[in-house]
Amino acid sequence: MELQKKFISNVRLYFKDQGEDWLKKLPNVTDYSKQRWALNILEPYSLSINYVAPAFKDDGTQVVVKMCISEQEFLDELETLKLFNGKGIARLIDFDRENRILLLEKISPGHTLAEVKDDADACRFAANVIRQLVVPAPDETIIQTTKAREKSLRNIMDTHPNGIGPISKTMLEKALSLFTYLHNTPKQRWLLHGDFHHYNIIESGNNTWTAIDPKGLIGEIEYDLIQYLLNKLPEQGANQVIEKRVAIFTKELSLDKERLLLWGYCHTVLATAWTVDDESYNHSFFQGIEIFEKLYKASYGNLLERD
Repeated sequence: MELQKKFISNVRLYFKDQGEDWLKKLPNVTDYSKQRWALNILEPYSLSINYVAPAFKDDGTQVVVKMCISEQEFLDELETLKLFNGKGIARLIDFDRENRILLLEKISPGHTLAEVKDDADACRFAANVIRQLVVPAPDETIIQTTKAREKSLRNIMDTHPNGIGPISKTMLEKALSLFTYLHNTPKQRWLLHGDFHHYNIIESGNNTWTAIDPKGLIGEIEYDLIQYLLNKLPEQGANQVIEKRVAIFTKELSLDKERLLLWGYCHTVLATAWTVDDESYNHSFFQGIEIFEKLYKASYGNLLERD
């Protein structure tokens, strides 16, 4: 079973010994999937962490098979897919809990939203998908809330009290303060996709679009849009692009612009910190920190001077 080199590297980097063991078992898990669901599994997609490939059932039905490493991420995605129940998102067909396998609806033609050239059009298509993904947060769920993101940032601060990579101590403190403020002033909570961006939105025919690959998260809808705002940014003029996207989402989805920008700042600090290693970081994410602060200041004043 020949695997993509970058995929192997990612699995070993993020999952260490667990990833190595999982890679050794992957051929057997693939064979098990073929037998359980009578599948002809084709070449995988471009892989990041989990093994995801298109497949055909014996009756000709096209499906996608996804084999997951992390049990927690598998369970989160499984519950999220069940709760969304195929509305605005690829439908869950079946699953195998023991082997952490998901059998999913294949969306065709399947072009990603990243291929749409007009950014405003892409933004409106994305808003239409979010409009379908409106499920109130369940009373009881294993899916973590956005407070887990605040905890992640707090852990980073504990480990790097003077800043991390290009992110200063002041930025970390400001972002953590905003996380705390937002969690102390909650609006309505929803089931969120958790990784909503251009490459997780694919065409399902005639300019209609469907989400794929949810991570699952509980929180405000505004939070779910930040990763989208940070993706597919030009090298020049990112400020104008984010500002326009904010305006479109705010109008199309009747969002709270102030909270959208506040979530934007604190999540962007966290997202950038996640990308820092010994010699590099995500420059596109990093520039977003200043952009969200400037946009907030233009409409509401300084970030930490709220009523």
